[in-house]
Amino acid sequence: MKAVKFLPLLMLFVFASCSSVRVATDYDRKANFNTYTSYAFYKPGVDKAEISDLDKKRILRAIDSELSAKGMLKSENPTLLVSIFTKERERVDVYNNNFGWGWGWNPWWYGNFGNTVSRSTEGSLYIDLIDAQTNELVWQGIGSARLVTGSDIDERDERIREIVNEILAEYPPNLIK
Repeated sequence: MKAVKFLPLLMLFVFASCSSVRVATDYDRKANFNTYTSYAFYKPGVDKAEISDLDKKRILRAIDSELSAKGMLKSENPTLLVSIFTKERERVDVYNNNFGWGWGWNPWWYGNFGNTVSRSTEGSLYIDLIDAQTNELVWQGIGSARLVTGSDIDERDERIREIVNEILAEYPPNLIK
């Protein structure tokens, strides 16, 4: 009976650990986030992002969708400018696969003697929100995740939407005064 009580907690832990996007945010405490009601993409910043034009479009569409869902309007005269920046690095995981049978000083040792090396690419997406009047950075969100490789376009779209969603879930910051 006790196991049944812990099942919901276990399921919550399993689903919470499935999110593979690590997010960090920072913001200017003096900025009044209630005044930011419209946005536009900051073209010089977007153009500098070192990713394919197709992935840029995917990211910008995802940002557009998330900010619109928050009630912000895309405008020619915005209160916020949105810029993006990307980084990527190779992640190397080494797994020790030594195992065997026996007691003491391993008299019957057998098995796979060695290590397994796994390589993947991890990318970071920075979303910068800049006050359009002062040209100062007021909020920054960073999401790091393993990148989807291959040619499945739907999977790539979904992964980018997930990363952007996780980052912008932290905007606007919960300001407690």
